[in-house]
Amino acid sequence: MSAPALLIYSESAPLAAAAFGDRLTLGAAELPASRSAVDSWHRAVILGGRGHYAAARAELRLLRAGTTDPVLLSLAASTEGSLLRQLGWHARAAVADGRAAALIIPTRADDAGRVGPNRGDAVCDALTGLAADALGTGRLALAARLLWRSHDALDAEQVRWRPWVRWHWVSAETALASGRADPARTHAEAALELAERGPSIRHRVKSRLLVAAATASAGDAEGARIRAEAVAAECREYGLLPLRWACAMLRAGVSDGDVASAATSEAAECAAAISRRGGRFRPAGAD
Repeated sequence: MSAPALLIYSESAPLAAAAFGDRLTLGAAELPASRSAVDSWHRAVILGGRGHYAAARAELRLLRAGTTDPVLLSLAASTEGSLLRQLGWHARAAVADGRAAALIIPTRADDAGRVGPNRGDAVCDALTGLAADALGTGRLALAARLLWRSHDALDAEQVRWRPWVRWHWVSAETALASGRADPARTHAEAALELAERGPSIRHRVKSRLLVAAATASAGDAEGARIRAEAVAAECREYGLLPLRWACAMLRAGVSDGDVASAATSEAAECAAAISRRGGRFRPAGAD
C-alpha cells in the first residue's frame, strides 16, 4: 500500500501541514490567520495539540459563526470533545461528541468531488470520540460497540489515514482499560505503522506513546521507559504539551527513584503550563 498523502484542503497550506503534517515548528504567533472555516478548524487542532486550550476554543467559536456546513460543524464539536477529554472531562466531552454525531449522522451529504474533510471523517470522529468518552467513564462495553460502529464508516483502502489512526488509538486504550495487553499492543502498533506512512508528526508521536503504554501493560517496564523517554524528547522538540504531560505521567509510573521524581516534576510543570493556557483539569470527583 502506498503512503497516504497529506490532504491539503485548507486555504493555507501551512495550516494544513501544521495540523496534520510536519510543520510543527511554526509558533502559535506565526500561524497564518484563518481565511475560512476549515482554516479555523486547523488552527483549533494545532493550538489544542500544543496545549493552548483557550485559543483553540476561540477558533472553534469562529468556525461555528462562519459556516453552516454540517461536516465542519460536526468536526468542530468533535474537536471540542477532544479538548475536554484531554483534561479528564469525559462526561462533558460526551455531550460535545453527541452533538457532533447528531449534526452529521442524519445527513446524507454527497462526498463525491468534495475537497477536504468529508462526511466519513466527521462520522468517524464523532463515534470514535463517543467511544473514548465511554471508556473514560468506565463503560467499556459501550466503548466497544461504538468502535465497531465507527469501523463500519472507515474507508477500506485507508487512504483517509487520520480516522483509522484515531480508531486504533481508542481501540488500544479500550484494550488497556480491559487489561488485555496483547490487543492493546496490536492496535497501538497498527496506529504507529499507519502514522509512520502518513504525514503527521503529532500522530506518530502519540502512536509511539501508546506503544510505550502497551509495553508497560505487558509487564515490560524497562522497555516502556526507554520508549517513553524517546517520546518525551519528541514532545519537547515539537511543543506537544498535552502529550508531554501524558508521557511524563507514564514515565513516572514505569521508573524508580530520581528518574520517577524527575518525571513527576515534569508532569506538574506541564500541568501548570496547560492551566496558564486555559486548560482546566477535572478534579477528582467532579462531574
